[in-house]
Amino acid sequence: MAMKKTLLIGLPLALTLLTMGFYQAMYVAPTEATMGNIQRIFYYHFPSAIMALLFPYVNFAASLVYLATRRSNPLRAQAADALALASAEMTLIFCSIGLATGMLWARPVWGIWWTWDERLTSFLMLWLIYVSYLLLRRFTAGGQTQTLAAVLSVFAAIDVPIVYMSIRWWRTQHPSPVIGGGPNSGLDPSMWPAVWWNLAGWFVWGVMLVTLRYKLERKRQMVEQESALQALEASLEPTR
Repeated sequence: MAMKKTLLIGLPLALTLLTMGFYQAMYVAPTEATMGNIQRIFYYHFPSAIMALLFPYVNFAASLVYLATRRSNPLRAQAADALALASAEMTLIFCSIGLATGMLWARPVWGIWWTWDERLTSFLMLWLIYVSYLLLRRFTAGGQTQTLAAVLSVFAAIDVPIVYMSIRWWRTQHPSPVIGGGPNSGLDPSMWPAVWWNLAGWFVWGVMLVTLRYKLERKRQMVEQESALQALEASLEPTR
């Protein structure tokens, strides 16, 4: 019932916001003078990249709660671990979208799909950290899996500010910051509605999926705990 309620509220809201974002990006925002229509990828690349830098800190905070409470409050620790897993999966999705849209933009504008500059490399490192995180969760058995995954979340949290600040610390192939990058940075005011609608849409979509995935993981944990209790009770029963 809780998952159905999340879908009934989150899905129409996300679709409405993303539809408005698409309309603003494709039909209302003006065509950029230098790059032409290829610049419209920005309205999807920028929000997905922002979300890819936001959800790692949900993962990091949940991982810290897990580490702090795994012995003193196992129930809270399990809930935190479920949130950590859900936000890690969402981060990987947004990182993948950010990388894909970035390469689609780079090919016609730069003439290349990829270059090993600081922004792209540090963003790829973030993607690789979460690939490693999810592979660890999927294929490693044992009681230390969640703890090792929580340690990986620390490296992701360290990498996020490096990704964000890379174009300020170094001269890179990547364009200068759109916001706060200097006197010549920024967007034309007529472009901002497309940015805000898509930011809101991707954020709601991400929160909805994290919520659904969290609830699924909590249900899986409960089933696993129930099975373990039943097995323990069966083992304690006297043989007849």
